[in-house]
Amino acid sequence: MKQEPKYQIEVVAPEHRHMSNWDMFATWIGANANNGTWYVGGVLAACGLLTALKVIIASSTLSYLCLSLVGFMGYKTGASTMSLIRGSFGVRGSYVPSFVNLTIYIGWTAVNTFIAATSVSYLLHDIIGWPIYGQPGGAKGLIMGVIVMSILHFLSVSVGQRSVQIVERIGIILVIAFVLWESVVVFKTVTFPQLFAWHAPIKLHMTAGAGMDTLAAFNLAWVIAGADFTKRSGSTKMPFLGAFTGVFWFAFIGLAATISIAITSGTYDPNNSDPSTIASRLGLGVLALLVIILTSMTANAVNLLAAGSALSNIFPKIRLRPALWAVTLIATLVTLIPLVIGSFLAAFTAFLDYIGMVLGPMITVMLVDYYWRHHQNYDVNELASSQGQYWYSHGINWIALACWVLGVIIYLLLKHIPFVADILGATFIDMVIVGFLYMGLMRIFYPMKTKSA
Repeated sequence: MKQEPKYQIEVVAPEHRHMSNWDMFATWIGANANNGTWYVGGVLAACGLLTALKVIIASSTLSYLCLSLVGFMGYKTGASTMSLIRGSFGVRGSYVPSFVNLTIYIGWTAVNTFIAATSVSYLLHDIIGWPIYGQPGGAKGLIMGVIVMSILHFLSVSVGQRSVQIVERIGIILVIAFVLWESVVVFKTVTFPQLFAWHAPIKLHMTAGAGMDTLAAFNLAWVIAGADFTKRSGSTKMPFLGAFTGVFWFAFIGLAATISIAITSGTYDPNNSDPSTIASRLGLGVLALLVIILTSMTANAVNLLAAGSALSNIFPKIRLRPALWAVTLIATLVTLIPLVIGSFLAAFTAFLDYIGMVLGPMITVMLVDYYWRHHQNYDVNELASSQGQYWYSHGINWIALACWVLGVIIYLLLKHIPFVADILGATFIDMVIVGFLYMGLMRIFYPMKTKSA
């Protein structure tokens, strides 16, 4: 039966999948080996070193198991994550998660761009004497940094997915060298016993549960791009190993550097957890600021490609390259929001709260539908059909949307239970509850037909 063109999807045939296992590993380690991860590590310093390390290991392991599962879906089908999500939410219903995906990746692009722009403001201070961002008149240096980074992003996305591989291959070497360098500087300043003994002031202390939710929001954002960059046989282990290595390494360095500065200065301020401030206080110099800018490009190459894919799914008539230009422009404008509200940390925290609410339930529905309901077998052609099994009711699986909304509500309720909020975090408990809800409701309203003998 002829498909309606507006619902068509792109499927990458096996012979056209050029990313090697090393490329996948480098892509995912590079996605996390960046200034955003560094900043998250600095925020987690409020938990204390030991608790923060436990949070990083536990939350990242659970999150990147989900990444591996979505990566396997990409390997099996050759389709993008936002195309595959049609199987659970419906062909038209997928517009909702696509919009969520779009906002999240634009948001992460803005976060990384803002931090990199702060580095540019430090460079402009060193070169021509402009005030550093945070000082009177420092906003002009930051705005110039946003413009510079946006130009670099436009150049990157204009090349397409190939640019991700090029940037990652060059950037990963410099990133690893930089992390080793910073590690040496940090541990020349303080010892491990000093790091373990330090605790944040009570009024700034973060509980383990809050840390779990903070890092889960950070990590799960990559899951919804899992199928886009993992279409080879290493699609399960390489994303997990790369993403986990990147997040643990860089979050730990951000964590240790923030605590070391708090110890040596006698003052802890979570607002000063950004990489540019840390690099400046550690005396790492201009080269460190240039690497921070580079790591922003490596992360945002992935962010922008994922956002462009989501925009193309919502508006199928928009081809990928114009979609990439559009999301890059929107991200540039969003980057300026912290200037309006007066605090990057406040904007960043609100953004993570939003991700935590919407992403966990959405990922759960997608995984349960593919692995439990369809037993790892989607008919890719029907993902683009208005006559197929993924059309549900007028193109929408209302059960999936209802479970997603319930998941948001359950997440908010769980945050008010002290044991959950302080110890376990709400994100993964919410995902388990939503998984069982979706399984039960789909059994009732959409029972799978059994094949006759």
